[in-house]
Order: sequence, then C-alpha cells, then structure tokens
Amino acid sequence: MANPFLRRATEYIRDDASFLAIVSPSPLTTFLAKHPRRDDLFDVPVRIVGAPGSGKTMLATLAEFRLVEAIMRDQTSPTNRDLASALDQAGFLRDGRPSVAAVRLPMESEYRDFWELPYDDGVKTKLVLWLLQARTILGLIRNLTAGGRRDLDGIRFVPREGAETRIEDYGGVTAVGMQDRALRVQRAISSIGAGLVAPRLEDLPSEATAPYQPFEAIRAIEIDWDGEPLQLSPLAMLDDVHALHPMQFEQIFVALARREIKFGRWMMMRLDALSPGTVLQSPENLETHNLKPDRDFINVFMQGREDRTLERRQFRTMAADMANRYLPLVQALKTRNATQFSALVPTQPPAISDAKYRDLLSAAERDQKRLGITTSRRASIDALVAQYIDASPGYDRQREVAVAMSRILMHRYANRVASVAPSLFEEFDPEPSTPLKAGPGVAEAARLHLNEDYGRPLHYGLENLCDASNENAELFLQLAGTLVARMETRAIRGKQAALPAEIQQEALREKAREIMDGWSFAYARRVRALVDAMARDCRAVSLLPNARLDAGANAFGIPEGEIRALLETQDDTASILKFAVAHGAIVVQRDYGQGSRNWCLIELSGIVCLAHGLTLKRGGFLERRVDQLATLSA
Repeated sequence: MANPFLRRATEYIRDDASFLAIVSPSPLTTFLAKHPRRDDLFDVPVRIVGAPGSGKTMLATLAEFRLVEAIMRDQTSPTNRDLASALDQAGFLRDGRPSVAAVRLPMESEYRDFWELPYDDGVKTKLVLWLLQARTILGLIRNLTAGGRRDLDGIRFVPREGAETRIEDYGGVTAVGMQDRALRVQRAISSIGAGLVAPRLEDLPSEATAPYQPFEAIRAIEIDWDGEPLQLSPLAMLDDVHALHPMQFEQIFVALARREIKFGRWMMMRLDALSPGTVLQSPENLETHNLKPDRDFINVFMQGREDRTLERRQFRTMAADMANRYLPLVQALKTRNATQFSALVPTQPPAISDAKYRDLLSAAERDQKRLGITTSRRASIDALVAQYIDASPGYDRQREVAVAMSRILMHRYANRVASVAPSLFEEFDPEPSTPLKAGPGVAEAARLHLNEDYGRPLHYGLENLCDASNENAELFLQLAGTLVARMETRAIRGKQAALPAEIQQEALREKAREIMDGWSFAYARRVRALVDAMARDCRAVSLLPNARLDAGANAFGIPEGEIRALLETQDDTASILKFAVAHGAIVVQRDYGQGSRNWCLIELSGIVCLAHGLTLKRGGFLERRVDQLATLSA
C-alpha cells in the first residue's frame, strides 16, 4: 500500500469502517465543541473557513449521519467511543442518541457551469439553489437508510410552523414523496446544465422552474431509533463553496441566510475566496454580503484563532493522534510494533563531534580576546549560563549549547559597555547598564547559531513537526509522510526505524523546499519572492553575534495604520498577502502591541522557516513599512 500519510483519507478510503479507524476526533472538539456559539451552529448559517488541508472535508465526512449511526451502533470499539464523545461535545448527539441528520454535498461539480448560462442572474441562482436542495434531500435519505435499519416508510419530514401546506408542494412529509419530487427536480435541472446548447428560457422544463424550497419548509426529520421516535435537526454541509463563481456564491449565501430557514446550513470554503480584508482579519472588513457576522451568520475559522498558544497546543494533540492512527497502515512499521509516532521522531538533543567542539571553544576564546572580555567577566558569564542550564528541564543540555550561549552573552556585554570610557589605572571590566541574563531565548539563539556554524540540527522531534505545520492537518501529514518514507526504508534494510535528528531535519527541509517550489496559486511567484526576501532579512538579523532578538526573527512588523490604509486600496500588495495567507506562506497577526505601538505581524509559515533554517518560535520581528513589502514581492 502507498504511504497513507501522503494521501487524503477522504480520497482513498471508501470503506466507512476503515475511515473511522484512522480519523481523529480532534477537529470536532477543537473547532466546534469549543466554539463560543456552539449551540447556534445548527440554526444559524455557518461559514467554515480554512486553508487547503485544514480538515474541512474530513470534518464534514465524519459528521454525516451514516457515520454517526455506525459509530453509535458499535460502542465496543475504543475508537468509536472516542468519536462518540467528540460528536456529543460538538452537538451531534443528545442523551446518547443522534440529534442531527447531516449530509455533505461537494460543490466542485457542475454548479459553477450554471453561471455561464444565458439567463438572468436570478434565474441562474434559483436553478442552482433548487438543485442543491434536491440533492440535499436525496443525500439525507441515502444517509438515513444506509445502515439498513430503516426503509423509506420509517422516515418522516416535520414541517416548520406555518409551512404545513408548502411542504406538500415539495413532496409532503413522507420520504417516498420527498424523494420522488427531489429526483424529478434534479433530473430536470441537471439536463439544463449538461446540454451542449442551453434551452431558451421559455423552453425550460416545468420541474426546473416550479418553486422548490424544502429548506424553508422542513424543521426536523423523524425516524425510529431502537423502537422509539427520534427527531433530528437536518443539516446540509456544502463543501468547497469557493468553487462557485464569486457573484454566484454571494447570491446563494444571501439566499441561504434567510432567518426563517430552520434547516441547518454550513458553507465550507477556502480562505482565498474571501476579500483581503477578511483574510487579514480586519474588523471593518468582516461584514460580507451585506450581512453581519454573529448576527446573520457564524464564522468558524479553522486557523488563526485568537489564543494562538492554545491553538498550537491543541494542534499538537490532534496531530499526534492522527499520526498514531495512520501508523498501523504502514506495514513495514506495523510488523515492528511501532505504535507511537513520537517514538519514531525522538527529541534526543544531537551532539557535535569532539573536533567541532574544539573549534567552538577556540572561536569563543577568540571572541573573548577580540572583545576585550576579562577572565573574571568570562567566568561570571559562564556561571550565569551554567546556572540556567542546571535549573532548566532536561531538554538539550549539551556542552556546546553552553559555550554558544556564553559567546552570545559576551557580545551583548561588549555592546552594553561600548560607551563606557576605559580607566587608565585599573582593569577595564565595568558593569553593563542592563544586567546580562541567560534564558530560553538565548538558549534557542545558541541552537540556531550552532545549526548555522556547525550543522547541528535545529528542527526535529514531534513538537517541531507540528509547529512547522501551522495548524494544518494535511500539511502535517505531508511532512510526517516524508519522515515515514525514511522510516520504512530503514526498517526494510534492517535498521532502527526511529530517525536521528539530522535525518529528520534533512528530510523536513527537503520537503519544505519541494512544497514551496510547487506553489501554483494566484500570485505564487510574487509570494515566493516576498517570503524568500523576508527570510533572508530575518536570517541576517537572527545570526548576529549578539542575537538581539533572542530566538531570532521570522516575521515583519508593519505599523497597523499602514495595513488598514492598504486594505482600503486596490493595491496588488493586499492581494499578494491574501493569497500568501490562504495558501500557508505567511500567518498574519493584527494589532500586536509592542513598544507603545500596534503592529501587524506578517509571520513566515513553518514551511518557509524550515526551508530557510529559521526558528519556529513566535514573537521576533523586524520593523518594516508597507512600501517595502511591495518592493520585495516585485
């Protein structure tokens, strides 16, 4: 079997049981269960937005009723019990029974073609709306009968108050009537879009032009569950609505946002379908289609939430869970009883050779002499470093890290006393204006310098792998997949499957460059030029001897006012930033307060940091202006 990490589960696994065995429940708990408006997600229109690979399709597939029922019917499996718990937290279950009948409707088929038909926009929109509703009804009936536990006679559609008469126009309350009418509508409208020549408006089939809006008439669906009636809230999950024409999407969005509709509707889309202001999270740009978020619809962003530390921590848990579920599908590792992915990417700190260590010591002595650091001052700096390392956790306490930290502190000391006039009568060893400190930032800077000067690996271990993925599930699986390919090769050759740090970094850096070279979205060339130039500037500052930004820089800080002004223009720079965010080249953090000013941080993504050997730690940035972004991306 091909490496499962390098393929989407929703594309190559067709058997429900196999899919449930590897799918992680974490997206349900991360994005839905903890949403502040969780209780409204099945009543108000929901726009679920994420970058390609963020898990939108996986989430929608898992939430379909046929899978929910399969999970609830087999609670002997620990995997199913975990999934059931997540479904309950996300609102798909109530009192141990399903409460939602959901169906996923892919939008990548012929829907956009309808926008090219020679009719008024209103006619084209209604054709697509009615086709969507017909296919939703058919999809729901398929899901409700998929387990073989009920037939059409065991399904009843419950009208909303005041729509008892209207529902008869759409097939009545029986599944047989609903299915028959939906099939006729689908057949009639599909024939219009599939024809070589569009029929004249007056020649359109009556089934295609007659009003068909079951979403506005249906409130619930009633089925039998273990001998008792059970009412379910219907939910249509329209996946990849960004495939629609922008004007077509806007009109459909407005139509589905009508408040009298009691039928749940989720629209799942990529970031690049939104305006630059929305993608860059400008508050005044979040209102869309003349509708206001939180009042007329709910946004669920699958990336870029406010608590970024929590987001990163939650993703690490989700990613580890996914990797552990995929591992049994790799036969060479399964036969060796490899069940924990973290054990295959150990975080054991690497050590440089004795020869390189001697070179490092010599370099430190040369720095001390050139900077005029006294023996007693060097001893106090070494003592500061030793005190930090002794008090820090067991992670990376190798001897070379201590020496590299001392080199950085010696340069900081020299800078801080540079303005002090030397004495003619005593040894020049003044106290710095700001006391020296040895902390995690200096330690991370030391590791960055060791990576550059001595080839000591910087990026390795599960946490670095997760952080480099920027909370994107598909990207994580791609990076993990390239490591798994190396593990397989080693296992087949009789070697230990676990990868040493240097092999991990080599594989990850190679894959990151491959991903960047493969970018083919709008403005990809200019996005690549921008992030490469940003990375060069960040490297230059990060590798300064005094490491003035501690762990280093991986971002530009643009004055917030300049970004707001940019988003009010039609400048290409705004579009470049939008597509860079949407396709995982950068991450934007608005209103970042530092130094009595507010900044818009434009952070390089984990992939770019891997490719250019930059830190994955957040917070270090270089101050720049908007016009410099335009120059760098030219």
